[in-house]
Amino acid sequence: MGSTNLESNKLEMYEFGPFEEDEGFQIGFLIGQRFSKLIQNRLYTDLILQNQLLPFAQLQNSQTLIHTLSQTNKNKFPNYWNELKGIAQGSGVPFLNILLLNFRKEILPFIPKTEEYPKEEDINDDCSDILVVSDSMAVAVHNEDANVALVGHTYLVKVKLSNGTTFTAYTYAGELPSCAFGFNNHGVAFTLNSVPPCEEEIVGGAIGRNFVSRGLLEATSIEDALAVSSKFSSLF
Repeated sequence: MGSTNLESNKLEMYEFGPFEEDEGFQIGFLIGQRFSKLIQNRLYTDLILQNQLLPFAQLQNSQTLIHTLSQTNKNKFPNYWNELKGIAQGSGVPFLNILLLNFRKEILPFIPKTEEYPKEEDINDDCSDILVVSDSMAVAVHNEDANVALVGHTYLVKVKLSNGTTFTAYTYAGELPSCAFGFNNHGVAFTLNSVPPCEEEIVGGAIGRNFVSRGLLEATSIEDALAVSSKFSSLF
């Protein structure tokens, strides 16, 4: 059902699908299984996960936030929630670790900051784009100024869905496709950049950006993509 294409000095592309049943879980499971070593290594070397997210998740006052985030996103995007469960099972890592990776941006603002662990935006500018459009061309240039833990921990997936959509996504190990950039067979393409909200704009337990960007991969038109993103914009 799946195949790989690995050429020298090129990022690996993993192609698979479609599925007749339990599609969300199967997508996550195959990704987790195929890239288990990358996912496990990222978890081990990701200092934000190890030193901030995991310790915070053990505190009593974190449980309401994590529970609310989980329930909100599970209810809105049950298929993508099942993808997370599949990634964890396929890669053989604890589900909590996968959950925290995918809610990193939503949880970090609620972790008390110290000199040892300053605000993430103070040490990480994240991604940006340059767009060039003329009568003869349209070019999007995207950089990946992400956390150092992602170096060597990314891959490409091309997934055929049962609804006829096929998407290609540059993916961070252990996360939903894609919190970086992707496109599909409907002609919809997008990139994600860092535009963090002010502290007073942050709402605990809302829709996670990884879930919204995963939804964009299935958009059938630019209008559909805008509807997906704007529908949950007030919940970020």
